[in-house]
Amino acid sequence: MKRIGIDVGGTNTDAVFVSGGRVQASVKAPTSSDVTTGIVQALAALQATCADARGAEAVLIGTTHFLNSVVERKRLSKVAAIRIGAPATKALRPFCDWPTDLADIVNGGTWLIEGGHDYDGREFLPLNKSQMAAAADEIRKRGVRSIAVTATFSPLDSSHERAAEQTLRELIPDASITCSEDLGGIGLLERENAALLNASLIELARTTVEGFAGAMRHAGLVVPLFITQNDGTVVSAERAARFPVFSFASGPTNSMRGAAFLSGLQDAVVADVGGTTTDIGQLQSGFPRPANAVVHIGGVRTLFRMPDLISVGLGGGSIVRDDGATIGPDSVGFRISTESIIFGGDQLTVTDVAVRAGRLALGDHGLAEAIPATTSNRAMSRAKEMIESELDRIKTRAGDVTLIAVGGGGFLIPDTMKGVHEVIRVDHGSCANAVGAAIAQVSGEVDQVFQGMSREEALAAAKALAIGKAVDSGADADSLVVVEVEDLPIAYIAGNAIRIKVKVVGDVSARLVQKES
Repeated sequence: MKRIGIDVGGTNTDAVFVSGGRVQASVKAPTSSDVTTGIVQALAALQATCADARGAEAVLIGTTHFLNSVVERKRLSKVAAIRIGAPATKALRPFCDWPTDLADIVNGGTWLIEGGHDYDGREFLPLNKSQMAAAADEIRKRGVRSIAVTATFSPLDSSHERAAEQTLRELIPDASITCSEDLGGIGLLERENAALLNASLIELARTTVEGFAGAMRHAGLVVPLFITQNDGTVVSAERAARFPVFSFASGPTNSMRGAAFLSGLQDAVVADVGGTTTDIGQLQSGFPRPANAVVHIGGVRTLFRMPDLISVGLGGGSIVRDDGATIGPDSVGFRISTESIIFGGDQLTVTDVAVRAGRLALGDHGLAEAIPATTSNRAMSRAKEMIESELDRIKTRAGDVTLIAVGGGGFLIPDTMKGVHEVIRVDHGSCANAVGAAIAQVSGEVDQVFQGMSREEALAAAKALAIGKAVDSGADADSLVVVEVEDLPIAYIAGNAIRIKVKVVGDVSARLVQKES
């Protein structure tokens, strides 16, 4: 399939055209404040570089837009939090463990409703429908239109969440509703937090996806649009607009998947040096190693499936201070073309000192000559130390590792480093993130507790659910393969309770491409 992959970063928007299993062309354009303009420029540059890109059959986009909104506390909607589990869960109300500044922005009111299920799947209390209707009426009167619904142990039985959703849709037809059961995970607070974050981002997600689609139309591309997810796979733009939280870590994940594709290596460490940060992770069988610990997003505790990454404030746009002794963590970002020394600005950046040290040919080298050599050398040494320190932290065993250096700031990775026996650089490595988006497959994942059936029956049921989710997301059913199965019997629960995680991946459906085209 002929694909265009795009990654919208903090500094640059990268675009690549992949056809016949090879990267045919890659370009970079400055990321714009409205995101869409940068994509339009990147697509125009790609089509000018490679005329065949006009015949792309699908566009796949990765973005950190949603994650940045949480981190920066911007463009978030007020959310009405409905928790079904009273009176047992009243001690810790929704938003109780959120940073105060973020809770003040998102909290649109909380309602605790009688109902929910117990740990063994039995009904804790019947859903109090009168309380639910009263809550819906109050939310409607307040004018809050983003709602998150969480019920105790809904992954075992989601009937109370679905009944609440139905009531809300009847009384508030224009509401955007997130049910925590769709986001998985057994832990109540973590699952609730995921639902609240998702609900706060839905309006932004819709606007962003519409902007992506508008950029494609501007480029004459009337083809399916897919958005990349945290695990290196993609979903249809429609589903991504419903569940933006699944795209939080898509940028670094795409870089790692792209590094594996471009290098041919399935197991290695990847350092992706961007304009603001360096993200370091471990490839296992061509996919990022997942994090085992609880993941905090903008200070909020969640249980998302995220890659195990270490990020350090070091990138091409990082500001250099103290005669080269201090780097970042702040960066000029996409303003590097106007604010850095080599482009006539007055802000000393890592890119400036790299040009002065002869590590990079960019901008006006004559302007870089004004930078003292001692400052340049000190900054380059400091950058190397920062990367070596993080490489040591990402390792899971002793010994030297193979390091794949990618990203637009890959020039910061020296050829010789402590703990590294080989540094590999690849063609189109500066756009590895967009390559990762272009080659992504579609996935379906289930994390659910099953009762009253044998292990074999539960596994079969979980696989069927995962396949259904993948097909709904745009996968070709005939290409799906199971890539991950994990089952864990749950003690002290009657009915042979077992928790099963299943993940399947497959190619983008050709039938969907033909339909859209």
